[in-house]
Amino acid sequence: MASAHSTLHTPLIEGAKTPAQVTKDICAVLDRKPTWVWWAGFLFAFVVLLIGTTAVTYQISVGIGTWGLNNTVGWAFDITNFVFWIGIGHAGTLISAILFLLRQPWRTSVNRSAEAMTIFAVMCAGIFPVIHMGRPWLAFWMVPYPNTRGSLWINFRSPLVWDFFAILTYFTISVIFWYLGMVPDLATIRDRTKPGLRRRMLGWLSCGWDGNARTWQHYETVYKMLAGLATPLVVSVHTIVSWDFATSVIPGWHTTILPPYFVAGAIFSGMAMVLTLTIVARKAMGLEQYITVQHIDKMCKVALATGCMLGLAYLTEFFTALYSGNQYEQFAFLNRALGPLSWCYWIMVGCNVGISQLLWFRKVRANLVAVFAIAIVINVGMWFERFVIIVISLHRDYLPSSWASYAPTWIEVATFAGTFGLFFTCFLLFCRFVPVIAISEVKGVLSVGRKRAVFPAATVGTPSASARVGSEEKEVLA
Repeated sequence: MASAHSTLHTPLIEGAKTPAQVTKDICAVLDRKPTWVWWAGFLFAFVVLLIGTTAVTYQISVGIGTWGLNNTVGWAFDITNFVFWIGIGHAGTLISAILFLLRQPWRTSVNRSAEAMTIFAVMCAGIFPVIHMGRPWLAFWMVPYPNTRGSLWINFRSPLVWDFFAILTYFTISVIFWYLGMVPDLATIRDRTKPGLRRRMLGWLSCGWDGNARTWQHYETVYKMLAGLATPLVVSVHTIVSWDFATSVIPGWHTTILPPYFVAGAIFSGMAMVLTLTIVARKAMGLEQYITVQHIDKMCKVALATGCMLGLAYLTEFFTALYSGNQYEQFAFLNRALGPLSWCYWIMVGCNVGISQLLWFRKVRANLVAVFAIAIVINVGMWFERFVIIVISLHRDYLPSSWASYAPTWIEVATFAGTFGLFFTCFLLFCRFVPVIAISEVKGVLSVGRKRAVFPAATVGTPSASARVGSEEKEVLA
């Protein structure tokens, strides 16, 4: 039990909030009408989504010959974007599951938006393999079911098949985990809503939540089980994505460092996107007391750690190639740094390793404008990392006579832009209709950092630490 008179660290939630104030503040965001800024952002994102939809419709009707691929560069923009979006989604599971199991209380203010970001990013990623099939209406062939095609079955030894299974599992668990965490909050909104259609819908979505101790006990058990299931997915999903490359014999791909390298890069890019979204959300929605500079600081430290891992991976790749004595492997990495597309490589290194080192300084981490700019630069660098791995490794293969460069067509650019339109359209709708901050979980960390502790230290970070009291009428605890 925490001491009643112990002096703790800086409060996670500012303003000495009570549980009732938490409910009122976060629900007020949903009760207000959207501002012109929200409408401008939503309309812009929706227009970009329509452009992307048009491009996808055109390339499906005409064929993927509309892309800039050739006999040498068979994978390019589409797979680059696929790996990029899968990486973006990793921070959501990291914050939601791993940090929950590690009892990190600061996750409670950002986990809801990170989980939503994961779902939307995986939706954007799933578009590209389906399009790349050429005949997306035959995507059901990936499902191993009894069929009339004789001995024609999917190749279970192919990492691409397991890629499909891993991502589908990742998406399913992420949706369930996200929805389960919202059930108590949906019940809170239900109880504040006047009788009518909206209240009936909220009652259905909240699964009859009554907030008693037995309900909370079952809820916590299921929440911990899902967190335990979701945790291996952070490692497994991007590890399997890396096998798409590592199991080949192409120099630059055929290496055992790719699985940990890809996982660290995925968390790095995902955390940068979480920083980008939360900095905007806290300002636009007036949530500065719930998403504080302390939250930003801790996310910056995670991004810095994974950025250093990437820097080590870049050096290890070069060292391994030079030490191997394999002329093809050596040429592949020298071509990255000094070849015709070397500018992509140095953008990657500068954004991911160089710029991220600024996060060592506390003053930089406390400057939200600087953090916002660094987060955007990191995601630019991470996109170029995937482009470097895929395109530069392919455009100079074993036979100089078959060398060919690559440039994306407007169809590829429009499709990529359309995924951003889809991502931000979904995220803005999420901010409008769903609590961006987990009400019940934030109530569990109100005591963290206060001079007088209210709750047992063992409950810090659990969803029901203060919300177990039940309905809003019982929030006299504060």
